[in-house]
Amino acid sequence: MSEPAAEITPSSEVTLNFAIALCDGTTITSTFDEEPVTLTMGRGDLVESLEQTLYGLKAGERRSLILESDHAFGPRDEEKHQAMPRSSFPREMTLETDLVISFTTPAGDELAGIVKELDEEQVNIDFNHPLAGQDIVFTVQIISVSNP
Repeated sequence: MSEPAAEITPSSEVTLNFAIALCDGTTITSTFDEEPVTLTMGRGDLVESLEQTLYGLKAGERRSLILESDHAFGPRDEEKHQAMPRSSFPREMTLETDLVISFTTPAGDELAGIVKELDEEQVNIDFNHPLAGQDIVFTVQIISVSNP
């Protein structure tokens, strides 16, 4: 008798294809036409809320779920907007609306911010995840599962 297929658990190594789309059908990212990705659950390779939807799945399974914003990338938080002096940026940096800039936190972590407004004196940066406040469709095809 063969062993039952391994289920995804919090420490599994998983190879999969996935897609994230808006509910209107706009694809944000997809690996279905590329090489599958391999990730280790619990390591932060995938947003925790998306990772949790994978628990219990096995190789060969495909699932498509609609996740409301609170269970996907979270709600938009207006307190994550920050006005910064234009002088905080290098003179040679060309700033424009919707430019994504990487910042380093005091703890040394990288954090992306999006330029929302700017003038000669200030730059308004939005530190919300770009998909915050959006309901999404998360589609996965599990290729393999390995448990330690």
